[in-house]
Amino acid sequence: MVHEAQGQMVQEVAAGGLPAPPSRYVLKEEHRPTSTGGTAAPELLAFPTVDVQRLGEPGDVEETGKLRSALSSWGLFKVTGHGMPTALLDGIRDAGMEFFHLPPEEKLRHANRTEDGEFQPEGYGIDRVDTDEQVLDWCDRLYLTVQPEEERRMQFWPAPLAPLLHEYTQGSEQVARRVLRGMARALGFGEEFFLGHVGERGGTGARFTYYPPCPRPDLVYGLKPHTDNSVVTVLLLDRDVGGLQVLLRGEGGDGGRWVDVPVLGRDELLVVVGEVVEITSNAAFRAPTHRVVASGRERMSLSVFYQPEPYRDLGPAEELVGDDHPAMYRKLKAKTFADGFLDAFALGERTIDFLKVGRQQELQEAAGVV
Repeated sequence: MVHEAQGQMVQEVAAGGLPAPPSRYVLKEEHRPTSTGGTAAPELLAFPTVDVQRLGEPGDVEETGKLRSALSSWGLFKVTGHGMPTALLDGIRDAGMEFFHLPPEEKLRHANRTEDGEFQPEGYGIDRVDTDEQVLDWCDRLYLTVQPEEERRMQFWPAPLAPLLHEYTQGSEQVARRVLRGMARALGFGEEFFLGHVGERGGTGARFTYYPPCPRPDLVYGLKPHTDNSVVTVLLLDRDVGGLQVLLRGEGGDGGRWVDVPVLGRDELLVVVGEVVEITSNAAFRAPTHRVVASGRERMSLSVFYQPEPYRDLGPAEELVGDDHPAMYRKLKAKTFADGFLDAFALGERTIDFLKVGRQQELQEAAGVV
């Protein structure tokens, strides 16, 4: 049964001129986002950057070292040298924003609901609503399957976006592949190590996320804390408005703290490690927890998620498992992992934890730790 809140677009709520968001969006006080100090935070002065053109040169040890440092500290990093023209990046940003500025009846032609009114992942709308208790995020989204091409459902694709998205995802796929090859070199393996484990014909999904102006940004999440269940995610952020934050873990296993990701340059991208790499690398590289805080200004981003072949077995690579490094995750099918994401996301959990993929509890019990 479809929840009654499923058809309520946040953009329409924001246009109502309310002094504060309705209660469905308001977080408990202990969960509300707090300021991280803005762009003056010392961490931002050292925000990691990787030139993927240089990374594509196997002999460039310096750039591979930068990648490994970024993966070990932040789990995400700014990308330059990708070769995509600024005009393309600006064009797809503008086309995405223009879609969200269309009249409601135009956007609803691409609604993420079946003929029976049931929620489905693809299309325009909000994320899945399961219960009355679920706190909703302050965003609308348009999600599209890009690869394999034969699985594209063009009824969900706004016409002005189609050629731009096709060209953009081809370019961002090259970014993802160069990063995965660099990751393999950083671990001392051949360039095709990760690509061989996740397969050459995986899936690609694109998500345009629109964050309307919020009258009380301190009360809501733009997008709740989560990790991506992808191999890697390539993000094209808003040109002017920040809001993405990453949880930097502290030393000694403390809870860490939220730090702003800076507003990037017009021709810069962001790459985020996904949980599939975390599993395959046996936690050598971890998927960072990130979230989006709301703002008094509108904001839009484009995330492209690269997924493994659906019937691949996911699990720690044998080369990274040994007596000193036991397997941290159990094996499962990639499709099972992908299917669990929406359930986990609705509950605000990592897919790894929701599906009990991690073996930490088993390892503790085997070691006699209560």
